[in-house]
Amino acid sequence: MTEVKVAHRAAERVASGHPWIYASDVIGPREIAPGSVVRVVDPQRKMLGSFHYSSKSQIALRQLSSGAETVDAAFFRSRLEQAEAFRREVVSNTSAYRLVHGEADLLPALVVDRYQDCFVLQTLSQGMEAAKSQIGEALQTLFSPVAILERNDTAVRAREGLEAVAGVLRGEAPDPVEFQMNGLRWGARLLSGQKTGVFLDQRENYLAARRFARGSVLDCFTYTGGFALHLAAAGLGVEAVDSSAEALETARQNAARNGLAGVEFRQADVFELLAGYGAAGRRFDAVILDPPAFARSRSHLEAACRHYQELNRRALRLLERGGVLLTCSCSHHLSEAQLLELVAQAALDAGRRLRVLERRTQSLDHPILLTVPETHYLKCLILQVV
Repeated sequence: MTEVKVAHRAAERVASGHPWIYASDVIGPREIAPGSVVRVVDPQRKMLGSFHYSSKSQIALRQLSSGAETVDAAFFRSRLEQAEAFRREVVSNTSAYRLVHGEADLLPALVVDRYQDCFVLQTLSQGMEAAKSQIGEALQTLFSPVAILERNDTAVRAREGLEAVAGVLRGEAPDPVEFQMNGLRWGARLLSGQKTGVFLDQRENYLAARRFARGSVLDCFTYTGGFALHLAAAGLGVEAVDSSAEALETARQNAARNGLAGVEFRQADVFELLAGYGAAGRRFDAVILDPPAFARSRSHLEAACRHYQELNRRALRLLERGGVLLTCSCSHHLSEAQLLELVAQAALDAGRRLRVLERRTQSLDHPILLTVPETHYLKCLILQVV
């Protein structure tokens, strides 16, 4: 392997448990093959481990191993076996889950989601893109899948100089793919849905919502009906809102799969709908907010905070005493502390006082590595008006 020397600052970062080294901390050499596996050393040539190298990204090096390890199909097979063993411990009552969550599974810039017997990859760095065939080979050996697909049509790949692409790598995938989650039947279009098909990271939060919601429910940004269907299955009346006609059609199909007639689906802009319902005096016993990431970069954070605060303010005005607000943020750059603060301000603006019922995060198949805050992105608050 090519030996790459990095600055003391980078060595200290790795020693603190973070697997990234930035381009500004690379001393040399400068001519390194994009996507290659390199041996990284500090200024005294103490080895820091094996890393994937990127020639385009500000994150120039991503740690694969603390030793000089051969990174081949056997390496990926071993890491995938470890990832699957962890999922067997924490995942139940579902045939769809995240198998690999990037850095949290010691496979930086790699995402693998499983839907029944179909697997969807995202290779988000030059190194993981170069290893795509080895990863596919390892998945084939371990799971004998019906199909392996890639959803590499995400904007983050542009930072690596990689093209946006989606398609089938191996086998033939049904469209939609059917699976079960929390005792309900679902369908997902793996090549056209958001992320890799559905929001697998909310699976445990769907059950939490079922514990606390009562009466009439307004589910905002319902997408394919995750929260709405879980609550309808519990006998609650739900109005499910989304701006996407395609997403709502999938949600209706999911409701039909489960014989759930208690959901009214509505296509609308959520901000406008909440304002209209507030002006009309509409009231609900529970409101769910699961918006898209308003802060996709740190530069968008200030505007995102305004959006989150206004969204929550409008939702809170629809709740009376005893009403429940479940509000989420999937913006990594917005911390839980910031979300709590802006929801508190929204409550003051709306004339509501809130108690915290639960503070939650992404489901356990999306693990959080303690020393890598980037692996923690989803915040979910369940609050009650008092």
